[in-house]
Amino acid sequence: MDLWAIFIVAAVIFAVGEIATTSFFLGPFAISAVLAAIASAVGAGAVASWAIFVVGGALLLTFVRPVAKRHLYTPPQIRTGTAALQGASGIVLERIVNDEGVGTVRINGEVWTARAFDDDAIESGVKVQVVEIRGATALVSED
Repeated sequence: MDLWAIFIVAAVIFAVGEIATTSFFLGPFAISAVLAAIASAVGAGAVASWAIFVVGGALLLTFVRPVAKRHLYTPPQIRTGTAALQGASGIVLERIVNDEGVGTVRINGEVWTARAFDDDAIESGVKVQVVEIRGATALVSED
């Protein structure tokens, strides 16, 4: 079997392992195996292909994995857009009744159309917490 084919098989195995673990530990080796397969397919020798695999995997693991892990664990303070509103507190301005399709809430100084997350009515003036944002509507529950 050609060396490039061995690297492709290794890349697939590493990729499947990465998908199963989601730790971004095997991913860099899958990428470096693909790079080594390309190098081998275009005529690089076995030593060069193995060097690309080993050095590429080590570099990707050392430099890319920490960045990827930071992105997986982004704290809520850094989230932007509607994702930043999840977990935020608000005050009901207009009584929320899902069956009637009415209700507004003030979240961080902005007025949002609101629906109760658990289908209960929430009276005006009650403090609520944002569970989810769907389009331009905040799904809230009592705090």
